[in-house]
Amino acid sequence: QVQLVESGGGLVQPGGSLELSCTASGFDLDYYSLGWFRQAPGKEREGVACLHGPSGGRIYTDSVRGRFAISRDKGKNTVHLQMKSLKPEDTATYYCTTFPEGCYEWEYDYWGQGTQVRVAS
Repeated sequence: QVQLVESGGGLVQPGGSLELSCTASGFDLDYYSLGWFRQAPGKEREGVACLHGPSGGRIYTDSVRGRFAISRDKGKNTVHLQMKSLKPEDTATYYCTTFPEGCYEWEYDYWGQGTQVRVAS
């Protein structure tokens, strides 16, 4: 059974940093692509970052490239999202998710309960 549990959200000032973590169970990170999407109130779901399981390659949406970094700890079956230079527009609920099409499409099949990130003064 696939389970994804996020942690690490919170309130941060603009320009600040946060790190989100996702502990996965029920599958092997070597074979599945894992990452994050976010959803702000009243807005569409937006793919943020994806880490390709077999290759370790990383994909980011344009609005976060250079500010966010996704990484994994295979020994702990955990994926991290390091977020720097945060902006108010990064405010959203962030969901850890699996990508059934690898990192070639922003499509998701399993996701966690979400963790809130709020960027405000």
